[in-house]
Amino acid sequence: MDPVEEIRRAQATSLVDEDGDEVVLECAPPLTEAEIEQLQAEVGGALPRELRALLEYTAGIDGTALDTIDFTGQNMAFEERNLFPSGLAIAHDGFGNFWVLDLIPDEAETASVFYACHDPPVVLYQSGDIGHFLRETFRMQMPPHESLVDDVHEDRLFNVWRENPATLNHAAAAAGDEQLRSFAAELDERFVFVDLRSPEVGMGFSWGRYGPQTELRRYRYERLFAYAPPEKEPGLLRRMFG
Repeated sequence: MDPVEEIRRAQATSLVDEDGDEVVLECAPPLTEAEIEQLQAEVGGALPRELRALLEYTAGIDGTALDTIDFTGQNMAFEERNLFPSGLAIAHDGFGNFWVLDLIPDEAETASVFYACHDPPVVLYQSGDIGHFLRETFRMQMPPHESLVDDVHEDRLFNVWRENPATLNHAAAAAGDEQLRSFAAELDERFVFVDLRSPEVGMGFSWGRYGPQTELRRYRYERLFAYAPPEKEPGLLRRMFG
């Protein structure tokens, strides 16, 4: 989906919040070519075509149901590089949770959007491109206000946290395809694996399953993830006499 066309379509629509009050979208000025190149240097990889075209139209949007949409990521304090090594946070909800572009070196056209939540600590797949993410965001202000962004934000994260679905133990990963086998070979049997290479909206995993010391891994830039409890330190007697 073309993100610029999604913005224009929303601006031409009568948007209202859930109280029935009119909503007006306001677009920030675009970035210059030099500013886009600077952002690309800061991200550390090529920006996908859809993002460059979007930045040439606007740097962000005010008036949506989300707290902030900033396509430059400048106002976002998201730092989870273990999961998204070239991640660019483009939106947040005002409560410390972010929607992040997963920028991949060999994906030149679009970038997938993930929702990174801290309470509960889960990461969920949101959209395959920015245009779809914006369409679902704008639907939060279109009666009947049903949206996949709202669905992920309000409901599906708890399903993932409670049920821990679609995970693979080490043995299952080691018996998988070439990439899964290679990933499993790098890690020990503590790790649980999650394959998000062909995800549906709302699929994800509990990045904080074992608390703040949960070990997190990603297989290169593939959307293969793994997490594990921290390694137990030797007991006091073992450290003294071992």
